Amino acid sequence: MTELVHTRAELAKARAGLAGTVGVVMTMGALHPGHETLIRAARERADHVLVTIFVNPLQFGPNEDFDRYPRTLDTDLEVCRRAGADLVFAPAVADMYPDGQPTVRVNPGELGEELEGQSRPGFFHGVLTVVLKLLQLTRPDFTFFGEKDYQQLTLVRRMARDLDVPVEVVGVPTVREPDGLALSSRNRYLSADERQVALGLSAALRAGAAAAERGADAGDVLAAAHRALGATPGARLDYLVLTDPDLEPGPVAGPARLLIAAWVGGTRLIDNLAIRLAPRS
Repeated sequence: MTELVHTRAELAKARAGLAGTVGVVMTMGALHPGHETLIRAARERADHVLVTIFVNPLQFGPNEDFDRYPRTLDTDLEVCRRAGADLVFAPAVADMYPDGQPTVRVNPGELGEELEGQSRPGFFHGVLTVVLKLLQLTRPDFTFFGEKDYQQLTLVRRMARDLDVPVEVVGVPTVREPDGLALSSRNRYLSADERQVALGLSAALRAGAAAAERGADAGDVLAAAHRALGATPGARLDYLVLTDPDLEPGPVAGPARLLIAAWVGGTRLIDNLAIRLAPRS
């Protein structure tokens, strides 16, 4: 049976009754099979699973879709029950930020200003601030994040390490549609034609990975990905980069990550893929 709580006091009481290890999955709702995979991964690692559902206003820019973002609590609860969550915490904004917009926020550092942070200024300040607050409120042993939001996963891991937050941050592989499209709550905004265009993102990543498997260097990997994206016109590229698994600057060799972001119509999509570059001779 999945219990639903809305306030800090209700959460504290329910959390006190969870004996053993606790895994937390943080979401903004509009749950899809990718979220269900996160909950099931938590179910495998922890004695109890806690899901948070909160549309965080701090991570939306002035021209982004906070009001438009879907709120589907009833169907989200069904997903949580099906996947085996013990507890769902769905607070109101006033409960998460009782004093209004917080004046103290987590600074994500230089990495937080690149890629997603460059396109969405202040985004990771809002993400890490709410993640830290939810970690303090839920006190989990594990927290689970999807690899689709790879920069977010990387920064949460770094925050936990740098600020000595006693939690293990677990990455869960991206869940995809049969045609390769990465699952996202924003996919529902795509028309049928736009969805076909959106397949260009995953096609670009696969082309880059295939080039890497043939022994291509970093420049040729990126060139192959660009060519594949160009074969499906209609996407407006934001960035397509190849970096090391920790998103550190510098030459890339061995394990690497290929990341892409693009606009399809009025919807901004992101995706990424792990690849391995051949050793440089």
